[in-house]
Amino acid sequence: MALLEATNVHGGYGGMNILNGVNMTIDQSDIGVIVGPNGAGKSTMLKAIFGLLHVNEGSILLRGEEITNAEPTVLVGKKMAFVPQEKNIFPSLSVQENLEMGAFSRKDDFAHMLDQVYSFFPPLADKRNQPAGELSGGQRQMVAMGRALMIEPSLLLLDEPTAGLSPLYMAEIFERIITINKAGVGILMVEQHAKQALQIASKGFVLAAGQNRFTDTGENLLNDPEVAKAFLGG
Repeated sequence: MALLEATNVHGGYGGMNILNGVNMTIDQSDIGVIVGPNGAGKSTMLKAIFGLLHVNEGSILLRGEEITNAEPTVLVGKKMAFVPQEKNIFPSLSVQENLEMGAFSRKDDFAHMLDQVYSFFPPLADKRNQPAGELSGGQRQMVAMGRALMIEPSLLLLDEPTAGLSPLYMAEIFERIITINKAGVGILMVEQHAKQALQIASKGFVLAAGQNRFTDTGENLLNDPEVAKAFLGG
């Protein structure tokens, strides 16, 4: 059974659809990457999955269970986590306080997850008492991802995780994503650095005008001349 299955999803804002029939399937072992031009509906699709945007038509299933238009709080309880592109940390709180905020819905002992997050993101361990707002952009992104992992999600949604980062930090974030996926977390992310993201993707979805233009493995999409010419800059 697929971890996530979205079929013929339509949705948008103010009565105007941005998504015009998007299809996506992600397994637990997958890193799925959504790429495409500006305005294609990439981030909108993540918001539709996480209940932040009303779906007018279509179906979204999590482990076979219908979750279309479910509230985000309900989806967190079903082990889905979402990291938005902006305003994704509490700058005045320490690194550790940010991580603990990610566990607010838990009633059990989550100390083991703090340890695991620090193992995923070693640079944060030495800065656990430092205000998150004082960190570099790459380290702030690690805090945001780490906080999302505190619920031990089965599916992690990432919206532009490397936006505004240096090439060095971009490569490091991608390495952390691979490590998190190998630990058993399914990943679905929107990424502007399409070539680099597709290199780590087991599944790639190229959107244009709110529809799937191409769906294949990351490797096949990278090697497709039509995809390269239209969406990857040559």
